[in-house]
Amino acid sequence: MATPVADRAVLDTNILLGATDESREDHEDAIAAINVWPASGVVLYTSGQILREYLAVATRPVDHNGLGMTQPDAVANVRALRARLNLLSEDVKVSERLLELLDTIECRGKQVHDANVVATMLVHGIDTVVTLNVDDFARFGHQVRVVGLRG
Repeated sequence: MATPVADRAVLDTNILLGATDESREDHEDAIAAINVWPASGVVLYTSGQILREYLAVATRPVDHNGLGMTQPDAVANVRALRARLNLLSEDVKVSERLLELLDTIECRGKQVHDANVVATMLVHGIDTVVTLNVDDFARFGHQVRVVGLRG
């Protein structure tokens, strides 16, 4: 089982998807992160960006690398996740911090989404992101601590 990695952490989209999709090899670890870590004192966070990404993948057809969920089911899942995770607000400070990051770190295409997650974290003083895609966040390693689900 995945062990807690910080006192406060943002769970990346792929952790939420892993918790949803029972066929994923990381399903049990993702469930533990969401359901068990808070009992160990870990405060978990998400952002609007992460929830939008979740909805996009959850409702995308399976043959296009999605979960193939209906919109009502995906929305219900987001509501359930929101009951367990603290939502970090995205405001003008986050937009400004995103632009500052993009002034100094090369990001293209979907990488800008990761930069927005990092900008949100920085504005709110959260320094750890838990992800299954450590390489996606490596460019931000001097800004935040990037941790794989299994530590």
